[in-house]
Amino acid sequence: MKPIWIVDDDQSIRFVLEKALAREELPVRSFTNPRDVLAALEVDEPQVLVSDIRMPGGSGIDLLSKVKARHPGLPVIIMTAYSDLDSAVSAFQGGAFEYLPKPFDLPKAVELIRRAVDESVREEVLDDRVTQMPEMLGQAPAMQDVFRAIGRLSQSNVTVLITGESGAGKELVARALHKHSPRANGPFVAINTAAIPKDLLESELFGHERGAFTGAQTMRRGRFEQADGGTLFLDEIGDMPFDLQTRLLRVLSDGQFYRVGGHQPLKSNVRVIAATHQNLEERVRLGGFREDLFHRLNVIRLRLPALRERREDIPTLARFFLQKSAKDLGVEAKRISEPALARLAGFDFPGNVRQLENICHWLTVMAPAQVIETKDLPPELLDGSVGVAHDHGHGMAAPSAPVAMADWAPAPTSAPAPPAMPAQPALPASFGESPRPLGEGVSTAAPSVGGFGDVVSPEVAAVPPPGITWLGDLQREARERLNAGQTDVWDALTRQFEAQLILTALELTRGRRIEAAQKLGIGRNTITRKIQELGIDD
Repeated sequence: MKPIWIVDDDQSIRFVLEKALAREELPVRSFTNPRDVLAALEVDEPQVLVSDIRMPGGSGIDLLSKVKARHPGLPVIIMTAYSDLDSAVSAFQGGAFEYLPKPFDLPKAVELIRRAVDESVREEVLDDRVTQMPEMLGQAPAMQDVFRAIGRLSQSNVTVLITGESGAGKELVARALHKHSPRANGPFVAINTAAIPKDLLESELFGHERGAFTGAQTMRRGRFEQADGGTLFLDEIGDMPFDLQTRLLRVLSDGQFYRVGGHQPLKSNVRVIAATHQNLEERVRLGGFREDLFHRLNVIRLRLPALRERREDIPTLARFFLQKSAKDLGVEAKRISEPALARLAGFDFPGNVRQLENICHWLTVMAPAQVIETKDLPPELLDGSVGVAHDHGHGMAAPSAPVAMADWAPAPTSAPAPPAMPAQPALPASFGESPRPLGEGVSTAAPSVGGFGDVVSPEVAAVPPPGITWLGDLQREARERLNAGQTDVWDALTRQFEAQLILTALELTRGRRIEAAQKLGIGRNTITRKIQELGIDD
């Protein structure tokens, strides 16, 4: 553990704290002034900083501000005299963990420092989990079978067919197969055959020569050439047009192909991994998929279980995605209560791991407090009629997505739209001209703002319901910026939204940051960091 730094010009205070912490077997380093602390921070970092407010050569409040700018998550305890409570308030507003009044009771001081240490260690562990998180997660037996299969295939170049429901993390498995194969140093090239128009797919796969068709002004290498020496991942292979299936079969048979408009045969040393959510045997029976291509791809089949088939993994995945979302958004990570986790584990997740990730992103944005309770979950999870645990094993299997990296692409829009959200507090206009109610039953479009796209169809999300005028203002503003070709729309509007919330809360609390943070349901460190990031002059 890193040492606890004590900053005080009073030698007796330093001595007493040093001895008390030593008895607790906590390492200590002492300083007499803020200048020495700032110099030490260039090469080292404490577990907790305990600083006096008034010292020759600098203020503890100024030191707090500078330390927080460098290490926002570092717990800082400010010591102050009883007569200096205004400074204590300033300390809280600056993001201090706690203040310690002088003269202090030594056991209580040690207890406070110990609490700050525990908080610091907990945050470090969570950060380490994020940075050290393996590419795939899963303790369920079905996922362990997948991991074992990847291990057995690690030294093979055999073709693999991955099956599983949409949102299962099939590309993640393909990447793992590539990473642990002899081709790991070669390129990994992925293409979704269902996402590219039929007329362009042939050129995407095999490339084209200059002048091969209208608009082909230069020669272009296709995905097979790009993946030479590595792995080509063909996602949603079941949707490939029938005539292109013949060309793909030829490449898999002899490794040769022609660019569109080309006359010179090309060879590419590529391992093919294919994936589909469809039943290819049924597609073959119906004449939509070539039987010989099916057998060529179906050398090794790897089935990913649906998330509902491995519910024991949901708590681990949820905690990971909350950490990941917080890191992506630059906010303080939220925790989730056991009852809320139990509710998540009882949901069927038709969108699988991708849907769980989107829900965690939505919660990071929309949940009002740092601890997520059951009542904070999206309406879809609280409505017992939608996708709640049934022990059916329908469908092909879905995600194994452990993954901390599932795409943010919206899940199929066939799922029912969510019911209206409960009423929210009023929000002064940041996109309109006057204060607007944040929601008299917020529109079903609201979850899509937080990334909960799995259950909101474009038709539903396009028009805010009557009375929700601020959403209409937001929609118009977003549309104008998007139509103008701006590429920073998300960041720009999010900054305006956050700034208006914070300014309104500060206005109501007359500039008291801690109270404003409590009203907004965020941590005091978060509001301090946001004020700095947004350049708010409160």
